Amino acid sequence: MAKQADSKTRSVRGSRTGRPVMALLDLLGRRWALRILWELREEPLTSRALRSACDEASPTVLQARLTELREAGFVELGDGGGYGLTALGRELCETFMPLHRFAERWKSSPSPRLRGEGRGEGESPRKR
Repeated sequence: MAKQADSKTRSVRGSRTGRPVMALLDLLGRRWALRILWELREEPLTSRALRSACDEASPTVLQARLTELREAGFVELGDGGGYGLTALGRELCETFMPLHRFAERWKSSPSPRLRGEGRGEGESPRKR
């Protein structure tokens, strides 16, 4: 007997299962989603301040991500018009902190080739 699809199952690119972890990774893998969450981790920001913090990301894409993150329950629009993290959004950002600490250590590691240094972004590694 097949399981009934849960009404909360989200559409997930590249996965027919819609498992929660796949849905979350799909959402967080979208352009600017992680950056938005990261920039909001300290304090709420207005749309303009958030766009500036996100290296002048396209306003259309930024608003699309904010809508998705609001629908997912991670971001909310505050009374003052700024965007901030919900309790669930703060909990999610806390889960990033061990990865953040690891990335800082990795950045200081002695192997710059692994970090993409020494070549232009998007270029393939040099042939020897």
